[in-house]
Amino acid sequence: MKTIIIVGGSKGIGNAIVTKLLDYCKVINISRSTPEKSHDNLTHYSCDVIQDELPEIENADGLIYCPGSINLKPISRLSIEDFKNDFEINVLGAVKVIQNYLPILKNGNNPSVVLFSTVAAKLGMPYHASIAVAKSGVEGLVKSLGAELAPNLRINAIAPTVTDTDLASKLLRNDKMIENITERHPLKKFLSPQEVADMAEFLLSEKASSISGQIFEMDCGIVSFKI
Repeated sequence: MKTIIIVGGSKGIGNAIVTKLLDYCKVINISRSTPEKSHDNLTHYSCDVIQDELPEIENADGLIYCPGSINLKPISRLSIEDFKNDFEINVLGAVKVIQNYLPILKNGNNPSVVLFSTVAAKLGMPYHASIAVAKSGVEGLVKSLGAELAPNLRINAIAPTVTDTDLASKLLRNDKMIENITERHPLKKFLSPQEVADMAEFLLSEKASSISGQIFEMDCGIVSFKI
């Protein structure tokens, strides 16, 4: 049975990934809040990965870093602190976790790391300057580490469009906004956390053993198509 570390598994996409893996993996969740579930295969550590010392873990075969931010403001209202905070959450937190657990991951069974970007790193969108900068850093990290850590460890990222989570609740707060978001996507839908969890599960698995250094756009067509 593989052991997977999930950072940020108490809510949203991270929680959907935890739920999907629990039946056949040992899952170690690291987050500030405790998941609203218990399972023999689930171990939880309460920890702010930015501020706190990370828990000591003896072995792991995979790592998923889920924390993110949606800080949507015009450039005139974005402070340097906004950029620093978004970069710290999305990039430096991932770097800290990877550096800390890299020795045990290298000894894992077909080890794999999954990070998260956003469609806004590819598609120019108003008010997304800070998050686009941060997630572009994530994509650069994936490319660089994919090369550096081959062939011993794979690393990929998922770049979702709007996903129905608490983090995106401001974008989906009424029927009109939901309709507008749906219509903007050529596939006339947006994502559920379970769909994104399916992709993360695949990237961790032996089925993805030839894939590393890639960014997978789960975009419902918004980046790829003009219809």
